[in-house]
Amino acid sequence: MTGPHRCRWCESDPLLRDYHDTEWGVPERDSRALWELLNLEGAQAGLAWITVLRKREGYRRAFAGFDPEKVAQFGPADVERLMGDAGIIRARAKIEATIGNARAYLTMKAAGEDFSAFAWGMVGGQTIQGDGVTVHAKTELSEAMSKALKKKGFKFVGPVIVQSWMQAAGMVNDHAKACFRH
Repeated sequence: MTGPHRCRWCESDPLLRDYHDTEWGVPERDSRALWELLNLEGAQAGLAWITVLRKREGYRRAFAGFDPEKVAQFGPADVERLMGDAGIIRARAKIEATIGNARAYLTMKAAGEDFSAFAWGMVGGQTIQGDGVTVHAKTELSEAMSKALKKKGFKFVGPVIVQSWMQAAGMVNDHAKACFRH
């Protein structure tokens, strides 16, 4: 007996299949969880998603459960500690971006701006349904959201990363037409 039809990208690994089946494209509206996912997508830059997925628990441990209040307090000694942590991708720019992104997130919060409301507001408050055939690496929307995030001080939020984030967080449904999750 064969299982359900899935998007082709997740067929090569059981961890990817589980992620696809239970997380990818599920609308996430919790601000902290969205912030975590954005940083993980940034960590992926230049790598395969499975690499980040395998290190996700290491990231959660290294970055204080992705608590922006704690991560924003990280300093140079923490950067050096993280550079030696094999549980994460040891790229200084990505580590420093996560710390800076915690500060940008808290700046928004201090100004009374909810991160989830900001992100979901960019997509009109509901999931954008893809055609099930074409998966775009970037779109005009991801370019606009990237620009808005950069203006707020976020790093590693280029339009390709943002497009992946929107897909992962369910702001865009890009499951293949034949996929049981479409």
